[in-house]
Amino acid sequence: MRLSIILLFLGTSLSSFGQNDAYMLWTELGVRGDVIKKMTWEVELNTRFDNKGIATFFPQVGLEYKVTKWFKPSVEYRFIVDKNKYGNYKSSNRLNFNANFKKGIERFDLGLRIRYQYAFDRLSVSESYDADFDQAIRLKPSISYDIKKSIFVPTVSAEFFYNPEYGPGGRDFTKVRIGVGTKLELD
Repeated sequence: MRLSIILLFLGTSLSSFGQNDAYMLWTELGVRGDVIKKMTWEVELNTRFDNKGIATFFPQVGLEYKVTKWFKPSVEYRFIVDKNKYGNYKSSNRLNFNANFKKGIERFDLGLRIRYQYAFDRLSVSESYDADFDQAIRLKPSISYDIKKSIFVPTVSAEFFYNPEYGPGGRDFTKVRIGVGTKLELD
């Protein structure tokens, strides 16, 4: 079993398309292992901090299958505890279906994740519609650099949220999230 601890030292969410949350610090702690030769499992614990403390907390479990060296589809389940606009915490669930593409060029890793996400409260669709998080198609290109003889792997990414439903914003890109951080990998 390979133990990966991933700490996101700097995670930002820049204002875009009328987004009110300007900056957040994200932390992620995870463990992964093999189910079979080409399939891995992963358990993560994620926390997002804003200027008032913990804004979001979610444990996540997932399975990933290696189809080829550069293509790995995955599925994830999240139990989300999120602070609403009144400062109260509410819980919800989310399923993520991912198509992960990765190409290594020397010490650089170029990645693209295409995600369809579906959120629900209990066994039904969420009561309050949120175009960014209830149902969305998300495109996330990224680039990482593996520093020689270092446990740090700096990463830069951009994530584009597309609303596939007819809702308040219609079918449109509703949000862009920029991320800058590092992974800390320990075996």
